[in-house]
Amino acid sequence: MGREEVLAWVESPLQLVGAAEWAAAHRVTIPVAGRLTPQISATADELLSRGAQFGELEPYLGIPWSLLARHRHWLVGDGFSGQFRLAASVLRPGRITFLDDGAHAVAYADTLLGRRPYARPNIAERGLTTIVAPFAAELVHRRAAARRAGMFTAFDLGADRLDALADHGFGIRRHDFSWTRRSAPASPELGRRVVLGSALPVDGRMLLLDYVRWVRDAAADGAVYLPHRRETAEQLDAVSTVPGLRIHQSGLPVELVLAGARGPLDVHTLPSSTTTTLPLVLEGTGATVHTGRARRSARTGAA
Repeated sequence: MGREEVLAWVESPLQLVGAAEWAAAHRVTIPVAGRLTPQISATADELLSRGAQFGELEPYLGIPWSLLARHRHWLVGDGFSGQFRLAASVLRPGRITFLDDGAHAVAYADTLLGRRPYARPNIAERGLTTIVAPFAAELVHRRAAARRAGMFTAFDLGADRLDALADHGFGIRRHDFSWTRRSAPASPELGRRVVLGSALPVDGRMLLLDYVRWVRDAAADGAVYLPHRRETAEQLDAVSTVPGLRIHQSGLPVELVLAGARGPLDVHTLPSSTTTTLPLVLEGTGATVHTGRARRSARTGAA
């Protein structure tokens, strides 16, 4: 596999970590096209300092058409992305590997199997995004039929999905963040209890008042709080009123912040992809990941 054939196209810090894991697993240096955001820039710098096998890093806005056209194998961070659907329909890459975009990995596997519509979960799609979806799906299935499409994931898709995906020609490879653990420096001193920030209030799926109550309960007797990358200033201001809570701003995915833990942590989180990723990242440390409950919002009717 020539290194010039592969391009990682990522839109979030977790997708970038997945690209680093893919490069390590395949022992190849890869160029990266990363969406131009402060979080991705900070994550890329940190991964490079840890020895990630990244070649050229190209920030972009929109679709990096010229980069995509020069590489026939795409490592795609977000298969639900409307930009991916459009670019794939036009440029028709020769091989596609889907990286994790949080817990959407399971929903995307079901999409590949035709068990659910080609649409991002809980989003009402419209316009060009929906028009190009059938063309992108047709391309992906053509590549799968030729054994040139698959997933590189930390998520357990289940035996039924794995068998069905194999029957459709998709190659699935699991990873457990082994490179992330192996390359991590010692974590900063955070104390025993860690509370992970959530974007549920930002997304309108939890009232801010309920969220602060959950943080207060999770942070009993003191804790360090790691904000979510999409938290607003209003949410952080509200969280900062919780007694005994110390906010630790790193600008990095929690997987990178906590990978170097040398002792057991009590990590508290609301339902998110971290309930899958952190037990893998913290394997062997004696850490415990506690998943709290998002109270049902009377205003939105969503958990």
